[in-house]
Amino acid sequence: MKAFRRFMFRALLAGILAFLIVPFLIPFNSSGTLTAAQAAPGAEFVQLNDLSVRVERTAYSGNCGCKAPLIVLMHGFGASTYSWRHVQEPLSELGEVISYDRPGFGFTERKSSWEGTNPYGFEGNFQILDDLIAKFGEGRKIVLVGHSAGGQLAAEFTRLNPTKVSALILVDAAILTTGGGSNGFGWFFALPQMQKIGPILVSSIATSGDDLLRKSYYDKKKLTQDVYDGYHQPLKIKGWEQAFWFFSTAPRENQLKENLSSLNLPTLVITGKYDAVVPAKDAPILHKKIANSSLEIIPKTTHLPQEEQPKLFMNAVLKHWKELAKN
Repeated sequence: MKAFRRFMFRALLAGILAFLIVPFLIPFNSSGTLTAAQAAPGAEFVQLNDLSVRVERTAYSGNCGCKAPLIVLMHGFGASTYSWRHVQEPLSELGEVISYDRPGFGFTERKSSWEGTNPYGFEGNFQILDDLIAKFGEGRKIVLVGHSAGGQLAAEFTRLNPTKVSALILVDAAILTTGGGSNGFGWFFALPQMQKIGPILVSSIATSGDDLLRKSYYDKKKLTQDVYDGYHQPLKIKGWEQAFWFFSTAPRENQLKENLSSLNLPTLVITGKYDAVVPAKDAPILHKKIANSSLEIIPKTTHLPQEEQPKLFMNAVLKHWKELAKN
């Protein structure tokens, strides 16, 4: 028995020492080789919250004779401004449109160190959005359009800053299914050893992301090589794995689910009829919980109605625009 205990103690000690030392001996080179500027030639970058953020802007093309609203497009997990490519131009008939890449995704700067607020967490994202609104939206009504995880961010920002947002459009919003909250492992993920191992662990996103993309399309024939390439392009940036690890472990605590009734502004809830990534059944519940809201269900789509059925998506927005724009 004593010999067994000695063996177990030595095994445990060896395991602890291995965890403390081995991660620093594992070489890891990013699969990406390009800078953001090289990966996205001609893209526009602006400084927001001390971060170089990739934005796409489309001027107002309507004729209302007024100061058009600013429509801000916020993409979901694993996406970028690319996911709005079919609707950004049509939306410009309603207002000036700006989409941007959230930290950890697209071509926005991937910081490996920072002082103060974590740019990959909710607070960092809120500061970027606040700066963007201040820079481009002065004197305008602000309409936030958030898809999936971007919908959660848009809604929580609005809850915390009700005077800054005039209307919300929540597209397959990840609010009820993937509500925020601490997982209790922040201290563990923050260990230097995990900072070395983490990027290796998440590097498989390059292939697992394709699985999620396939699940997000109703008609797989629309998943052309061009679409895959559009989603893969940001993975050519050096250090994307480390940035994705920072995003994955960033703080995202929020009280949105418990306080949806406090959202008191015109809101349009949109879902793909067959969405299984964020279950389509969530949308009617969101609609009921947000008092001043409307609901639209887009047929023959799953998680990306703005990509698969852009005309039906725009029809849904246009149907409710008068209500959304009046606030």
